[in-house]
Amino acid sequence: MSSDHGENERSAWAVSTDIKVNWGDMDALGHVNHSVFAKWMETVRMIYFSKIGMMDLYDESNIGPILARIEIDYKLPITFPDVVRVSTSVSRIGNSSFDMKYEIESMSKQGKSAAMGRVVCVLLDYNSGKSQNIPNELRKSITRLEGDFYPTQD
Repeated sequence: MSSDHGENERSAWAVSTDIKVNWGDMDALGHVNHSVFAKWMETVRMIYFSKIGMMDLYDESNIGPILARIEIDYKLPITFPDVVRVSTSVSRIGNSSFDMKYEIESMSKQGKSAAMGRVVCVLLDYNSGKSQNIPNELRKSITRLEGDFYPTQD
């Protein structure tokens, strides 16, 4: 389903993955349904989280991310058969929240951008239901993955 390009390609994105478009992703109007774009963003987000140790943090402490906001700007329709490249990077880090930006490109359309997205995640203690400050080790892991990117705190 996916091939990771995060460490093999030099780009503006920390993590990218290629995803095959399935026939069932399309709606009655003959293009990929808008909700599938959010699912693709979730897929690359989980790859990112695995790379930075977010899922280890969740497994050890029941503290992990929860989506607070999602935005998707659609630029062109995607149809079957196609392969999309879905890319993400952290664009902001606050005390307990962080933003991630996304691009979805159509490989059948020579890598043209089909959509841009953004999410806001909050680090949550799933036991108490309260937000948690982002641990320094997680911040360092993000910085290591992002390279020269220096996230800002709000």
